[in-house]
Amino acid sequence: QLQLTESGGGSVQAGASLTLSCAASGWIYTRHVMAWFRQAPGKEREFAASIRWGTGTTRYADSVKGRFTVSTDNAENRIFLQMNNLLPEDTAVYYCAAKVYDGRHFDPNTFDTWGRGTLVTVSS
Repeated sequence: QLQLTESGGGSVQAGASLTLSCAASGWIYTRHVMAWFRQAPGKEREFAASIRWGTGTTRYADSVKGRFTVSTDNAENRIFLQMNNLLPEDTAVYYCAAKVYDGRHFDPNTFDTWGRGTLVTVSS
């Protein structure tokens, strides 16, 4: 059974960079899609970025496009989220998630495997 563990969160100033890492234990198949979601205080969980394990195809939320980059190390079963030019509105708990790809990237309710999250705090 696939298990996900995030790391790399922290507190930074606006404009800084952080790289989140998600370690996956268990089998990841080429048909999996891996995603990063985030949840700010008092808000619903929202999509940030995704990558298909087999093809490397990526998708981004408009709010992070051009600043965040999602990538994988398939040999190490790791998924990364490089976050540049962080803004206070990026403050959230960031979650790694996985599922067998079904054509949908953005709806957290369709993902069946989740990590516990890592907190990112961006101050102005």
